[in-house]
Amino acid sequence: MKIYTKKGDKGTTGLFGGSRVPKDNVRIECIGTLDEVNSTIGLMRVKLGTDHEWQSNLHKIQKDLMDMMSHLARPSDAKKENTNPMPVHGAEFCETWIDDLEAAMTSPSDYFLLPGGNEISALCHMVRTQMRRGERRLVSLIKTDSVDEAIPAYINRLSDLFFTLARAEMDKAGVAEEKWQLFLYKRFKTADK
Repeated sequence: MKIYTKKGDKGTTGLFGGSRVPKDNVRIECIGTLDEVNSTIGLMRVKLGTDHEWQSNLHKIQKDLMDMMSHLARPSDAKKENTNPMPVHGAEFCETWIDDLEAAMTSPSDYFLLPGGNEISALCHMVRTQMRRGERRLVSLIKTDSVDEAIPAYINRLSDLFFTLARAEMDKAGVAEEKWQLFLYKRFKTADK
């Protein structure tokens, strides 16, 4: 089977169920952004090495992203069913990992941070920002078609997770965080004292 079909030469692409849409359609923009996220996570996994403690969780996230993209590629009016699993507990998975990471760190997360620190932390911030862009595209898609509620919850939590992973990496490496300013709710608490 050839990798090229020539069907996209005129600027359209196929969706699950057979319909075609322009390649700049909001659904395709959303899926494409999540694909970028998945590729960046793949690069991070290579940089981490095969024995790193994050490998299995990152592998799970990559597979879940593939499943979510397959569901997003299926318009609600498509007659063909999608048999790929829906990662219904993705948000909870992220929350558990975030809680575990935060419990192991030496300082709480009270500040907006300048992205960077070291290579892995910087990659985590790249994933976080790509995920936020994917979330914005997802919100645009939801305005035009229904999406299983597990997907936006998972996508939202993934950006929080990668912020926490960036901090955990810096904490473990003994690299100081470059703080910008206190989170807004922390500033109000400080002002009230």
